Formats: sequence, structure tokens, C-alpha cells
Amino acid sequence: MSLRPVDRISHAVPTMEGAGVKLHRAFGFQEPELMDPFLLFDDFRNERPEDFSAGFPWHPHRGIETITYVLDGTVEHQDSLGNTGRLGAGDVQWMTAGSGILHQEMPEGSASGRMHGFQLWANLPGDLKMTTPRYQDVTAADIPLIEEDDGTRIKVITGAFYGKSGPVDGIAADPLYLDIFVPAGRRKTFPIDTRRQAFAYVFEGAGAFADAAAPQGVLLEKEVMGQEVNIRDLSGNRTVIRFGQGDEVVVQAGPEGIRFLLVAGAPIREPVAWHGPIVMNTQEELRQAFRELRNGSFIRPAH
Repeated sequence: MSLRPVDRISHAVPTMEGAGVKLHRAFGFQEPELMDPFLLFDDFRNERPEDFSAGFPWHPHRGIETITYVLDGTVEHQDSLGNTGRLGAGDVQWMTAGSGILHQEMPEGSASGRMHGFQLWANLPGDLKMTTPRYQDVTAADIPLIEEDDGTRIKVITGAFYGKSGPVDGIAADPLYLDIFVPAGRRKTFPIDTRRQAFAYVFEGAGAFADAAAPQGVLLEKEVMGQEVNIRDLSGNRTVIRFGQGDEVVVQAGPEGIRFLLVAGAPIREPVAWHGPIVMNTQEELRQAFRELRNGSFIRPAH
């Protein structure tokens, strides 16, 4: 077994999307080869409805797949093909935009007014960019949960892990998408196919990943469950950890435990021509998509 080193540690930055939704962007629109096959990752987390209620009105997608994972609140969606749905807490939607759809996503806060979810964009290879659009809507109850004796919890959203398989399938990047909680002071190792690109996104608590030595602003050491943890090295809320090659990821949970997404996928290694919500292989394909948007031929008949 070979440990995956940490190639890069970064932090999600505040941005605004849709009709004025305030969110944090972990990565996207720059250096798409760094996270190949993943293009963009947003953390939309707000306590005030005025920061998200305007939502994401009608907009197009082509050439990608979008993965929406809701932790709190709800997201109503509808599209130009007549599909409608409502994602609640713990639910997941995997949308293959393929040849093109127009859709909207409208968030609504929980009873306390809180909204929290994530959206990940995965690229499609050239031979699938014009495939027929489809949805996979998955309820929280259908997502396998692995509970270990030490309190570690792993939700398997996609891929196979520890004998459990996530309910989403048929995705071009053949991804692994896990929601992991590791209790305070525990050190855990998670296997990852060495042929896949992998990253982690921390959204609760903090922890130190292998080779993670960049100070995060806390300068003390603390004993957690009998272990000395150097919490200068902890990656905390809204931190992105990009891993190098290897077949396992190691994390040491900090004094409050850590919850993070662990995502891996097979690189596509194709040219990327990208503008806004449309991602193709060439600039001519991109121009064609926008011509079709203007002349009304963007939506292709099902075949």
C-alpha cells in the first residue's frame, strides 16, 4: 500500500451565483486539469434566507454532469424536458446534462432558515457530451451508511466502499463519493484506487491529512484521547485537500472530530473548452452550443 501525499491545500472563497446566491467555491473555472475529471465544487451554506432564496433561475448545461447533495433545507428543481423534483436533507441528485437542458434550482431553508448543500460538476468525455440527458434522484434513506465501532461513519453516495455500493451508477467518471465523519483523535486510513484523481473537502471539525503541514492559524498542541495532535497542521472548515498518487488516504481527526467529503474519479485527459455552464472539447463546439442557445435549437429531441 502507498500513502497518497497532499499535493495542495486551499480554501473555498466567497462568491455569488444564480440570482444572487452567496456561496463558497472550493475550485472551478481555473486549471481544469488539476481536478480532472471534476471541474467545479461549490458549498452553498447560509443561515439567512435573503442570501439564497433568489436561487438559480433558468440556465443551460451541456457536456457535463452535476451532482447536488443537500444536507439541510430543500432544493426544488424543474427543467425544459418536463422533469420536476424536490431534494430534501440527505438527498442527492446526479444530473447528466449531456446534449443539453435548461433547468432551474430554487433553494428553501429549513424550519430554522438554514440552507446547506454542495454541488460538484464532473466532466463528460467527448464521446458522451451529446448523450441524452437523464437524472438520478436518490433519497437519504437509499444511501448506504457504514458505522464502525469507533464511531466513524461513512455514507456511500457513489462507488463501492467496504462492501457497500452507492445507489448512483452509470457515471462516466466512475466516481467514488463519500461523506465521512471520524471522531476526535482517531486516525483512519481509507483505500482509494491509485488510478483516480482524489480530493477531500472538510466542512465540519478539523483534521490532519498525510503530509498536511501547512499552519492553519492555531499554534498549540493538544492531547486527544491519549494522542498528541499538533493542531497547527489541521485542515478545518471549507478546506480543499488535493492528493497525489497512491492507494490510500490517511486522516488524523482533531479535538472535535472531522467530517469531510472524499471524492475520486478517473481522469478524462481531454481538451476542455469551457464557458459558464457549458463544457465542450473545442472552441468551435462551444460556439456551436451558444449559437443553438440563441436560435432555439439547443434542446435535442430524445433518441
